[in-house]
Amino acid sequence: MRILGVDPGTINLGYGVVDLKEEMSMVDCGVLNASHKVPVEERLHLLYTGLVEAFARYQPDEVAIEEPFIGHNVRSAFAIGRAQAMAILAAANQQLPIYYYSPTQVKQQVAGYGQSDKQQMQEMVKMQLGLSQVPQPYDAADALAVAICHIQQSRLNRWLAEVH
Repeated sequence: MRILGVDPGTINLGYGVVDLKEEMSMVDCGVLNASHKVPVEERLHLLYTGLVEAFARYQPDEVAIEEPFIGHNVRSAFAIGRAQAMAILAAANQQLPIYYYSPTQVKQQVAGYGQSDKQQMQEMVKMQLGLSQVPQPYDAADALAVAICHIQQSRLNRWLAEVH
C-alpha cells in the first residue's frame, strides 16, 4: 500500500510518500512552493497542479491530509483550510480514498504524545522510516508524519475489527 500524506499550506504544501509492505519506507517527500506575492487563487492553482503531478508520479493508493489547527489565528486557519480543500479536490479528481487527521492525532500516532514539538516529530519520522537524517524541510517531514499516522491508524482499525 502506498500513502501520500499532505501538510496543507497556501505558500508551502508538504507531501510525503510512504510505502507499507512488511515495514514502512519512505518513497519521497518534498514541498510545493508558491510565492506569497502571488494572489491566493494563483497559488492554489500552482499547488493543485503540483499535487496532481505528484499523484501521477507516485500513484498512491490512499491520501492522508492534515486538518487545519484552529488556534488563535483564525485567518491562518482559514488559509490552510483553502489549501486543504484544494488537496481534497485534487485527490477526489483522482478518485483516491481520502483520510483526515488533526495535528494532535498525527502527533499521538507518530510520537505517542499529542503535544510533541516539531523536533520530536521529525526524529520519530526519521526513526520509524529508518532514515539516516531527519527529512527536510519540516513541511515535508510533517507530511510524512501524516502518512505514518494513517498507516498506524489503519493498523489499529484492522486490529480492532479482528478483536470484535
